[in-house]
Amino acid sequence: MGKSKTSDGVSSGLEGTARFQSCVQDQFDNLEKHTQWGIDVLEKYIKFVKERTEIELSYAKQLRNLSKKYQPKKNSKEEEEYRYTSTRAFLATLNEMNDYAGQHEVISENMTSLITGELTRYVQELKQERKSHFHDGRKAQQHIETCWKQLEASKRRFERDCKEADRAQQYFEKMDADINVTKADVEKARQQAQLRHQMAEDSKAEYSSTLQKFNSEQHDHYYTHIPNIFQKIQEMEERRIVRIGESMKTFAEVDRQVIPIIGKCLDEITKAAESIDHKNDSQLVIEAFKSGFEPPGDIDFEDFTQPMKRTISESSLSNSRGDGKSEPKFGGKSKGKLWPFIKKNKGAGPEDFSNLPPEQRRKKLQQKVDELNKDIQKEMDQRDALTKMKDVYIKNPQMGDAASVDHRLAELGQNIEKLRIEVQKFEGWLAEVEGRLPPRTEQARRQSGLYEAQNTSAVNSCAQDRESSPDGSYTEEQSQETEMKVPATDFDDEFDDEEPLPTIGTCKALYTFEGQNEGTISVAEGEMLYVIEEDKGDGWTRIRRNEDEEGYVPTSYVEVYLDKNAKGAMTYI
Repeated sequence: MGKSKTSDGVSSGLEGTARFQSCVQDQFDNLEKHTQWGIDVLEKYIKFVKERTEIELSYAKQLRNLSKKYQPKKNSKEEEEYRYTSTRAFLATLNEMNDYAGQHEVISENMTSLITGELTRYVQELKQERKSHFHDGRKAQQHIETCWKQLEASKRRFERDCKEADRAQQYFEKMDADINVTKADVEKARQQAQLRHQMAEDSKAEYSSTLQKFNSEQHDHYYTHIPNIFQKIQEMEERRIVRIGESMKTFAEVDRQVIPIIGKCLDEITKAAESIDHKNDSQLVIEAFKSGFEPPGDIDFEDFTQPMKRTISESSLSNSRGDGKSEPKFGGKSKGKLWPFIKKNKGAGPEDFSNLPPEQRRKKLQQKVDELNKDIQKEMDQRDALTKMKDVYIKNPQMGDAASVDHRLAELGQNIEKLRIEVQKFEGWLAEVEGRLPPRTEQARRQSGLYEAQNTSAVNSCAQDRESSPDGSYTEEQSQETEMKVPATDFDDEFDDEEPLPTIGTCKALYTFEGQNEGTISVAEGEMLYVIEEDKGDGWTRIRRNEDEEGYVPTSYVEVYLDKNAKGAMTYI
């Protein structure tokens, strides 16, 4: 009866162990699902941030395209419109919007590097750590299950041996009580019973040892190994939660970091708006369209009661000037007195723009002089480049034939001479107009680059010979043009005082270059210099080291970094 109670107690304990093992396995399954859900949440957040960065990039691109769309086109009428403060303020707004777009690109870059990049790497590490922890848990479960199976086998073997021993003992007792059985059979039954009892004792000892080992392993399993694994899983999960919280803080911080710069952009837009000067813009319009004519004077009374003594009154315009000019002929009508307001002839005007009012004519002549000077400079640059190329060919015949550029050099020389003659002609007309107009400010005189004082007498004598006509045009004798030509040397000194060319970028010398020819400059490999003029197709780039050192180097010897926003690259006046 006692044996039965012991067996029942052992069976009850084994059943409890089995139930607990099943419960632990269920907990592992629950934790595995929960941690996988946590990783899914993290990956969902990464996807959210990635889509936010794409939106920021798209928004920045649209802002840049918008700013570029409304930027003035070079060498167009729009560029001239940016003389006014209102249009300059709009240009400043466009530039600030470009910087504003750049801050959204910064948001995208920082979120990509600080959040999506970091979290993506962390997710990979988290998956590996999670896999390791659950691998350890499964391994511990398999080990305890193996110990459990060994205990079950030892128990069944002990139970079987005990039953065999009981049957052997009962058989021996039966043989011993039977008088018909020989003594040898009884002895054999006794020995068999003793053998079975010994086997039962050995199984008992083995079962006891296995049970003790299992209990020890089970204690370590449930009180050490499994709790440690659960603790590691808990710490891993808590680190994941902390990490996603830190990423959300970074998400807000990235936005917060660009707020001051965005605020500066908006402040600059406000500052540009406040810089609009309506009076200045109105004055620019006046300066742009003023004719330079003086208002007509009063019209004299014509007395028709004395037909014989009646005389044609002088033009009010002639009276107001009082400069001894010939009288305009009106053909009996007063319409000619308002001739500055008659529509201009849309056909091609004379070369000296004499069909325009004085102020408009002066501006056109100044513009033509500036254009011719630019053309001269361009031709001279090409000539200098070809001269340098010829020197290179002379020193290194294998690079090319020096005689091949002589024809082109001669053409350039002829072109430069023709352009200089044109400049002298237009500068003479310009000097004439400068003498006709009222004195301008010193700043306006510096901008025109002409010498009024030296030509006052000649200009006045030429001006008196000019005639005004009702259609708003002027006539002038051809012989006077040659008298008013100004020598080129009179203007060369003025152009020598012009401002140095602005820098349009930087460059890095790829090789050492010894600038031995006139107009070139020596550079050392790796040296950083300023670019003041791009390669115009002749293979040479103009650079500057400092205020006193500048010249040309072969374009292939330097790596150029142009600055699109270089100061002086585009001027609005």
